[in-house]
Amino acid sequence: MVKQEKKPIEEEEEEESSDEAVEEPNEASLEELIAKKGEDSGDEEPEDEPVIEPGREERVETLSVKVVPQQPTEFTCKNCFLVKHRSQLADKKRMFCVDCVAS
Repeated sequence: MVKQEKKPIEEEEEEESSDEAVEEPNEASLEELIAKKGEDSGDEEPEDEPVIEPGREERVETLSVKVVPQQPTEFTCKNCFLVKHRSQLADKKRMFCVDCVAS
């Protein structure tokens, strides 16, 4: 068993106070940095987001959808502008579909 020497109370207090003295400049410098950062952020103007432009690597894909003209059995609803089958026609005068008349 190893015996540890006990330090007098005065020496322990001196060590603690020396540790505290070391921390104070760090705290002050941290506060100064925060204050400087706050001052700097107020001076700067907010930067706009850069506009994303397509590069050469990005290809423009062509759509492979075939557009078919409106069939004689279809109509275009004057409210929702969807092309629907004549069986969905609810109001011939206003040319509204069943969905638009119900809502």
